[in-house]
Amino acid sequence: MTVNRGDNLHQKTPEVTVLDNRGLTVRELRYHRHPNTPITTDERITRHRFTLAGQLAHSIDPRLFDLQQADNTINPNMVYETALTGEVVRIRSVDAGNTLMLNDITGRPVLAINATGVTRTWQYEDDTLPGRPLSITEQPADEVARITERFVWAGNSEAEKNSNLAGQCVRHYDTAGLNQTDSIALNGIPLSVTRRLLPDGTDADWQGNNESAWNDRLAPESFTTLSTADATGAVLTTTDAAGNLQRLAYDVAGLLTGSWLRLAGGTEQVIVKSLAYSAAGQKLREAHGNGVVTTYTYEPETQRLVGIKTERPPGHAQGAKVLQDLRYEYDPVGNVVKVANDAEVTRFWRNQKVVPENTYTYDSLYQLVSATGREMANIGQQSSLLPPPSLIDSSTYSNYSRTYNYDRGDNLTQIRHSAPANDNSYTTKMTVSDRSNRAVLSTLTENPAEVDALFTTGGQQNQLLPGQSLVWTPRGELLKVAPVVRDGQVSDQESYRYDADSQRIIKTHVQQTANSSQTQSTLYLSGLERHTTTNGTTVKEVLHVITIGEAGRAQVRVLHWKNGKPDSISNDQIRYSYDNLIGSSGLEVDGDGQIISMEEYYPYGGTAVWTARNQTEAGYKTVRYSGKERDATGLYYYGYRYYQPWAGRWLSADPAGTVDGLNLFRMVRNNPVSGYDNVGLVWTPVTKAVGSGILGAATLGYEAYKHSKSKNEPVQLSSNTLGNNKIHEFHKAVTDKNNKFSVTEEVKENLSGRGKVIKNFLTKGEVPAHDSIMNQKENLITIAKYSQNGDVSKLDKGKLAIASVSDASNNLPIRIYQAYKGFRTATSVTPEGVDEVMESVATAKDNVKSTLNVGIGVGVIGNSLLSVAKVFVPGAAIPITAGQALWAVSSVGKTVNQVNKAVKENIEKSPISHEFKEELFRQMGKPTNKDG
Repeated sequence: MTVNRGDNLHQKTPEVTVLDNRGLTVRELRYHRHPNTPITTDERITRHRFTLAGQLAHSIDPRLFDLQQADNTINPNMVYETALTGEVVRIRSVDAGNTLMLNDITGRPVLAINATGVTRTWQYEDDTLPGRPLSITEQPADEVARITERFVWAGNSEAEKNSNLAGQCVRHYDTAGLNQTDSIALNGIPLSVTRRLLPDGTDADWQGNNESAWNDRLAPESFTTLSTADATGAVLTTTDAAGNLQRLAYDVAGLLTGSWLRLAGGTEQVIVKSLAYSAAGQKLREAHGNGVVTTYTYEPETQRLVGIKTERPPGHAQGAKVLQDLRYEYDPVGNVVKVANDAEVTRFWRNQKVVPENTYTYDSLYQLVSATGREMANIGQQSSLLPPPSLIDSSTYSNYSRTYNYDRGDNLTQIRHSAPANDNSYTTKMTVSDRSNRAVLSTLTENPAEVDALFTTGGQQNQLLPGQSLVWTPRGELLKVAPVVRDGQVSDQESYRYDADSQRIIKTHVQQTANSSQTQSTLYLSGLERHTTTNGTTVKEVLHVITIGEAGRAQVRVLHWKNGKPDSISNDQIRYSYDNLIGSSGLEVDGDGQIISMEEYYPYGGTAVWTARNQTEAGYKTVRYSGKERDATGLYYYGYRYYQPWAGRWLSADPAGTVDGLNLFRMVRNNPVSGYDNVGLVWTPVTKAVGSGILGAATLGYEAYKHSKSKNEPVQLSSNTLGNNKIHEFHKAVTDKNNKFSVTEEVKENLSGRGKVIKNFLTKGEVPAHDSIMNQKENLITIAKYSQNGDVSKLDKGKLAIASVSDASNNLPIRIYQAYKGFRTATSVTPEGVDEVMESVATAKDNVKSTLNVGIGVGVIGNSLLSVAKVFVPGAAIPITAGQALWAVSSVGKTVNQVNKAVKENIEKSPISHEFKEELFRQMGKPTNKDG
């Protein structure tokens, strides 16, 4: 439920954005108050500077700005250099280093130099061909160049066309080996994909033009994954490289209703029996193959998830029992302030009442500043090692409290842990650089001037704990780390290999024993992990972990031993992992509904409580905090970055840049309870919008209200010069367009002509509004996701029209101002004329955004209505689901085309600069490789 604390911490602490006379953000003001000192307010100003052309030149946060006043050698957080086209070509970041990216005339990347001095070059087909990429070459500084990627494209032979491969990339030689696409469905779903790997210790270097020579470099073993899909693109079955088959079923709305698993050579077993959803598509109940049922409760007013209850229901073979019952309380903005597990009992120990609940307190910037909860009495301070698990129902618990301190640059600087009853109090301190946001544990250094030396020039930390060095790949991926260092002897080592998308595909852990070495290797494939343990040359254990792709909210893993099964675990053990609001694995249950283990976490990821029915089973748990894998190093692997939970910081700078602010090391915006990071790139809040249909209607309603009152016609300027007259004509034109704007007419326009968009999509596979959206498969994937949930925020995150349209709108003032500057030098423009051109720009920009909002509103409402139709017309499930996808495609296409039209109409009557119009039209029609 939502709780209003009634304090005045947030009174008079608005977020203020200051714009210059061009409408560009030059200041962002935030007001910080701490709950312990609510009457003390700290104004924090983030400053931005723009070029005369309106391009962002640099940004600096409050902490570095303060340091800069005493030392002018302190650089801003981010400095940008742009080309004449407005594209950013060089970025200088105090956190991530200096990077350079150059594109060709069509916008394709041709050369990039990263912060560690690695040069990447792209090679493409000749001009007579479609211009597809052929190879990528990498050359670290002072090293020989290597061709790290090759792309082989299918022709149009009968065999290739029969497998729907014509024109597709069928073989991709990358940093891990070869990824080969054998066949594709008509809707673009890969039906057969084969992966081959490079031998251990072999670097990717695909020299020459002889493909057979490339294949000779690969290990002989291949791994093929097969899939089937229905006409709407929903995956029906997946067969992994070991022959295990997963089957899925969906309801009339395209939502999952059940899943099954058939191990290779075995019989099919139920993983998910059933799922029930609300009219808004929220999960209400799910029943698993072990008989355990999870129910979800939502707050009616906000639709926030307030309850997750997992239980063995009456009639279960193991007896009825509530296994986990999480209850959430939020503040009015959606921050989690309390979590209680009603399935656990209140305990007493050393004159303490230990309640199974956690509480959280935030400052006025919504940073977590304190937390309380319970922990095992014998847990001690953690770093890279996990505490040993206790037996279930025999643990002794103690209360703890934690406080968190942050500096003015949003760096977590101190974690103070207090648990007096079990004498477990300590403080973890971080030392932050005095020139960047790089920081390390104070055990590595207490001198801010020495911190940057503990990072690579690209912002990757090169020492984990004292004596534990980190090595990185030329692409900025963690290559290896020594978790145990032995003086004068061979140290333990963990190393990793990644594919072209920087996703981990192999992990190798070498542990030294008295007389030999033990190697644990993990191969990550689609739906399958292959774990192999060897002692010297002897294979001791081969374990296949089947990861179920769709199992409701739970993560399901099946442990199948090919060799070396432990005595205390049954083969083919099914482990259901039930998570909390941010995805952390708290409760593990086996295939019979019996508890395997339970785990609770501190806010930033350390383990507070860990109980298990036996030590052996506990040792096979690898997925923990936030649903991520924990390595032997103690680091959590998120996908694009590694996370160190004892410090509450990422190990490297954010490869996505400033999407979460100027601090590129900050973990989940210093709010780890109310949000999560799915792949190591961007923070996602746990609360979501109420409903897409309401959102669409609200958007249209807002636009109708905004345009209900006409603007007055601009008054003729007093100074009747040639320049002023031309500006006045332009102002009248955009004002007239604003007054004539009709939501009804815009809706009609958005609805009309969709047939052509849909026809082109079905017959040609053509991305809608090709002149405005880059032609990439990721766009269609995002469209498919959007058609399933109708969430506009998905479009914001994808590579679709909204960002492209928004950019066009936001660039209007810049482009008009650029043209105006040239015009002003050739004619007579008075200061009065300057004011009018700025007002004209604002009106033109508003017109374009109104068109965009209407397009979004129509698309969202239409998708919502189709979802409702599928509920009431179950016999039309497949055609309506297909129609839903087509509606989303046409919504994107029509909205982009409509906004393009609005941009043209708003400047068509402009006499200022014909060159400006032509340049704008050319740029809007030019494909781009930037994410939308």
